[in-house]
Amino acid sequence: MTEYRVSLVNRIARKIFPPIFRGIFKLISRVELKGFENIPPDPYVLVFNHVSLFEAPIIVSHWPSQPEILGASDVWERPGQNLLALLYGGIPINRGVVDRTALHKMVAVVKSGHSLILSPEGTRSHTPGMQKAKSGITYLFDKTAVRILPVGIVGSTEDFLKNALKGRRPHATIAVGRPFSLPAFEENGKTGAELRQEKVDYVMRKIAELLPPEYRGYYS
Repeated sequence: MTEYRVSLVNRIARKIFPPIFRGIFKLISRVELKGFENIPPDPYVLVFNHVSLFEAPIIVSHWPSQPEILGASDVWERPGQNLLALLYGGIPINRGVVDRTALHKMVAVVKSGHSLILSPEGTRSHTPGMQKAKSGITYLFDKTAVRILPVGIVGSTEDFLKNALKGRRPHATIAVGRPFSLPAFEENGKTGAELRQEKVDYVMRKIAELLPPEYRGYYS
């Protein structure tokens, strides 16, 4: 396996961006941090609920380290967002297909001792309420047995920036749960697809436990 390396440009950007964005969020909003004592040493996979574009920036800017980010490939193509994505770095993944290149990079990240942040939902829900997760990321869990760190974020809705610009100082909460490993799952005649979905649903319920009822959606 090829070792995963973070470029010098990305390492520099990751030192500069988080405090800048943390200062911006402090100025325009209120971000409450809960359970940060649960963050384990690297490597681990941080999984979060995905309502809007704001979760990853809010989490990463307040995080004590700089994890790799798994994001939709089109983020690297949108004006403005693509510049931040290129400077910070990360792993683009093509949605709607089995992106083996991205999956192999994810495994390399963890096996090289880096942590990774991703949303098992694979796309934004746009409104509070978790969607049924995509099961592809279980490939990473099966190949690495990496610890999983559930994070629930509340308040990062689509109107977050709009409210902030109007001086309403929206309130977001980042709640960090306890890290865990996937237990053994009994096959009992299940297909591979059914077993993978059962595993990712287990992960999603750990996130749901950190959220209020209206945010749990499919995992209520």
